[in-house]
Amino acid sequence: MNIMELDVIQNKIYEVRGTRVMLDFDLARLYQVETKVLKQSVRRNLDRFPGDFMFELTENEYNSLIISLRSQIVTSNDKGGRRHMPFAFTEHGVIMLAGLLRSELAIQISITITRAFVTMRNYIMAAKHVESELIALKAKLELLERNNEDNLEAINDLSEDMRHEIDNIYMAIAALSAKPSQSSPAPKKIGFK
Repeated sequence: MNIMELDVIQNKIYEVRGTRVMLDFDLARLYQVETKVLKQSVRRNLDRFPGDFMFELTENEYNSLIISLRSQIVTSNDKGGRRHMPFAFTEHGVIMLAGLLRSELAIQISITITRAFVTMRNYIMAAKHVESELIALKAKLELLERNNEDNLEAINDLSEDMRHEIDNIYMAIAALSAKPSQSSPAPKKIGFK
């Protein structure tokens, strides 16, 4: 398995109905079979594909994927478009599909696809962990900023109080310095006449 294969497969995994899936025409290309052959195999074995393994896209779901799939969509020539909506296979559905196709290629591709799903799941879990750590750091930063603002405000209040006290001290010193010069009585002479 090389990284190129994983990247190619991961680019074919979409999220539909809150579940990561691969579409029938992408799987058919990977398994090197026609899409209609793949779908026939699935229809003949529907009991192997419960709703959490495979489901058919609705027209709205399909239309919402068209933009991202524009280069991959193969439309039938009859009636100018798709007659049937694609099947979407979950990771478990892909494994079940490989068992139906029973070829060595299908088994190898299925293993690679499973690894791609696992890699993607691990990446998403790691990203969620990093995201939660970032949220915690952001909360701590905001708390520190609030504390810092409170501290600065307290320092400013203290500085203002200290300025008033220093001003009062200077005024008292000035008052003490000025009193003796203004109201100093004439010195008394000591001694006899």
